[in-house]
Amino acid sequence: MRKIITFRLLAVIIAAVAFMTNPVAGFGKDKKVGIQLYSVMDAMRKDPQKSVERLTDMGYNVFELVQWGGDPKVFGMPADEFKALCNKSGAEIVSTHSSIQEEPGNEEDVMNRWRKLFEIQKACGGKYFVIPSYKVDYTVADVQRMCDYLNRVGKIASEYGLQLGYHNHANEYKKLNDSDDVMWEYLVEHTNPEYVCFELDVYWCTKGEKSPIEYLKKYPERIKILHIKDDFVIGDSGAIDFEGIFKQFYKNGMSDYVVEIETPEALREKKNADGSKYTSEQISDEVFEAARKSAEYLKKAKFVK
Repeated sequence: MRKIITFRLLAVIIAAVAFMTNPVAGFGKDKKVGIQLYSVMDAMRKDPQKSVERLTDMGYNVFELVQWGGDPKVFGMPADEFKALCNKSGAEIVSTHSSIQEEPGNEEDVMNRWRKLFEIQKACGGKYFVIPSYKVDYTVADVQRMCDYLNRVGKIASEYGLQLGYHNHANEYKKLNDSDDVMWEYLVEHTNPEYVCFELDVYWCTKGEKSPIEYLKKYPERIKILHIKDDFVIGDSGAIDFEGIFKQFYKNGMSDYVVEIETPEALREKKNADGSKYTSEQISDEVFEAARKSAEYLKKAKFVK
């Protein structure tokens, strides 16, 4: 009997030590917590395996990629090998970011470039292919051409089992130059829901002086994925109503989201005690620390499923 009690006591001690050494442990360990790998882009380029393992150790188990330009490799690795690395580390790929501008008179070549990108994403897995930005004049005619282009590209994406998405910044919440229409709203209302969805960046929406919650209510079926973002660490600024956003998103029947951390200019300019500028490694370490704190916040938050 004493041996049984001793073993049980030992198990409790081991569990307590594990909890103390891992602040995320015990809080929502079954939650899906995503991150856009652009957040740690420099580290991903230098050592994708170490970076992936570092993020999954923090509790991230969903990734959104960055796939610029049509490079057949993903962070220097063949797509199937990168997917295997993520799977081995316990992470799944939900989406990627890339963009190709429309080139009137050269549409066939542009669409073939899109197909190559979609082939890479299909090899990685996931369900969304998101355009993170697009150059356009803020007129009804130009934005309508953009909508038509998104519809054409989105139809091709559907052939690969993907849904094309569009990611906003703050400027999309301005009115068009020749109309009272808000650009982002025009995009939602003039694209085909069968082929185009939206990734709502809640931080930039807020900075654009619009309410992410009200948009989630207004377009419940069009916003399929969220960018959860703050000034740096998620939840620190107190300026974003993450609880309200998550609750409405789940009410809409949606659940896909990823954290995105943008390196503040103040961190890029930060100096050591001797006056020397922070190295890229020092900056990267602080971003990873922000990622860790953000994961901890989301893991602990009762409103995140």
